[in-house]
Amino acid sequence: MKPLQKSIQWSLGIAVITLVLAAIFSIISTFVLSGVTWAIGMLIVLIIVFIGVFFDTIGVASTAANEKPFHAMASERLHGAKHAVLITRNADRFANFCNDVIGDISGIISGTASAYVVLQLSLQLGYSETSSQQFAISILFTSVVAALTVGGKALGKTFAIHYATPIIYQVGRLLYILEVKLKIKLFSANGKMKKKDKMTRK
Repeated sequence: MKPLQKSIQWSLGIAVITLVLAAIFSIISTFVLSGVTWAIGMLIVLIIVFIGVFFDTIGVASTAANEKPFHAMASERLHGAKHAVLITRNADRFANFCNDVIGDISGIISGTASAYVVLQLSLQLGYSETSSQQFAISILFTSVVAALTVGGKALGKTFAIHYATPIIYQVGRLLYILEVKLKIKLFSANGKMKKKDKMTRK
């Protein structure tokens, strides 16, 4: 029952985090898209898609990475190696945050932003909201965004599996910089994710 209880606690915690982040990202994207042209809006959609692909790649790399190379790096006192070890030890939760939280939020927001871009483009071209032209534009743009998202994540997964160690090491270096320079600590001193219990990979 103890593992189940920890799992439920983590699930509830990550659900609350997702709720807050989704609200924040939605507000920011709505504010940024407000008043911009359809071309700039399209660029913003592509950036959101890229963010989703980027975090999905990191999440997959965390599950594919082996812990041993980072111990060797840590023995050589390379900055970020210890953080990379902690990422691999918490790979399930780290991947859940990157793939499900950030990835899914990016997918939802990119869909909402796409609808806004389609509306802006249709209005600029003089099409009504119920016209067949707008319907065609909507299908085309949504299909392109979906193709870029799925294709990008497929490419990212391949890249993550083959280059898991260097990817996670670079993420570890970033976490090290955040901890040392900005005092943002995501892991506690005993190797647990902040305010969460340590769960090692099997």
